[in-house]
Amino acid sequence: MIARILALVLALAAAPALAIPEIQHWTTGNGARVYFVHAPELPLVDVQIAFDAGSARDGDRHGLALLTNGLLAEGAGEWNADAIAARFEGVGAAFGNDAGRDMATVGLRSLTDTTKLEQAVATLEAIVERPTFPVDAFERERSRLLVAIERRAQDPGAQADLAFYRALYGDHPYAHPPGGEKATVAALTRDDLIAFYRRFYVARNAVVAIVGALDRKEAEALAERLTDQLPSGEPAPPLPPVPDLESGREVRIDFPSTQAHVLMGQPGVYRGDPDYFPLFVGNQILGGAALVSRIFDEVREKRGLAYSAYSYFRPMRRRGPFTAGLQTRNEQAGQALEVLRETIARFVAEGPTEAELAAAKANLVGGFPLRIDTNKKILGYVTMIGFYGMPLDYLQRFTERVQAVTLEEVRDAFTRRLHPDRMVTVVVGRSEE
Repeated sequence: MIARILALVLALAAAPALAIPEIQHWTTGNGARVYFVHAPELPLVDVQIAFDAGSARDGDRHGLALLTNGLLAEGAGEWNADAIAARFEGVGAAFGNDAGRDMATVGLRSLTDTTKLEQAVATLEAIVERPTFPVDAFERERSRLLVAIERRAQDPGAQADLAFYRALYGDHPYAHPPGGEKATVAALTRDDLIAFYRRFYVARNAVVAIVGALDRKEAEALAERLTDQLPSGEPAPPLPPVPDLESGREVRIDFPSTQAHVLMGQPGVYRGDPDYFPLFVGNQILGGAALVSRIFDEVREKRGLAYSAYSYFRPMRRRGPFTAGLQTRNEQAGQALEVLRETIARFVAEGPTEAELAAAKANLVGGFPLRIDTNKKILGYVTMIGFYGMPLDYLQRFTERVQAVTLEEVRDAFTRRLHPDRMVTVVVGRSEE
């Protein structure tokens, strides 16, 4: 393993020169926050509007945020779903929307040709500001979501993920899945969706991210147009803090699968967490680097217990999960889980070596250009920076902050933040009996 680490250091030590995009920021007349990157290289513009309207805002109507977001393009203004799709297709534009736990998004990619952009923007404007939530579309999409829930019940990986979040977050809004449960989705009404839209799809609860071949004046006009018919409204209220786990907990679910799905973890970090970079760099050594991490080496290389084994931190508005996982044959699940536990506990107790830290930094710095090599990737970062209130120079300082992480900072952060004796463990697979 040391030989691979040293080889990686030599291969990635010299990071290529990179032009980091500058992010401009302002607020529209009715309170939407706008983040813009001028990218004139291609005649394209990417825009994404993120609302604090993810499943954490569902209340007890689990699935409400996802279904509301999904119906936005099923009817808007004077157009039905077919007409909306035809309008985008007719000018070569691409529309997308989604809802996770924190945010709900709508997005567009279009050519900057005046005629094509006008039609694409007019269509997106109607979707954001004047959705009609047709009754037939509501019934159809709710039925599709119920079918997806049924399919989820047949997927051992999905069942492991559900159980993991429930055990990890308890009564917190992050505990329930964005897709909801059968009973909650079946009980949703069209009026529920309209009320959710009116509360959360408002300007002061929105972030507009724009990346493309527009100048500042054109970007300002675009942002105003996409939000000026929205009520100003109020931002969503703060989410409750995520409490620490008081003790370890193990959940085993008998499932007729050939492979056992194993997840282990605890609440981790939030966006803007001061420990993020030491934990991020340290996890690259623990389980983030696909072929040279400690977990991969111990579980797969030395023992052949799994094809892949990994760990990661997922920062969210509140503390997202630290997750370590693997898949293995049912009869090997106990052994693989023990190796996973021991590897995490040893890393927390001892920390990485100097060689491992150098390799992790080289890997992250050398790979950074690939994180922002397309407008779409930059748009994702710009949306994240705006939505979570991150510093505008986050991208400019990313590699600098990675390089600045010390061995002592990694050891200190992991000792304080990860508790191997207080983790949730989920195993989904055929029982050993």
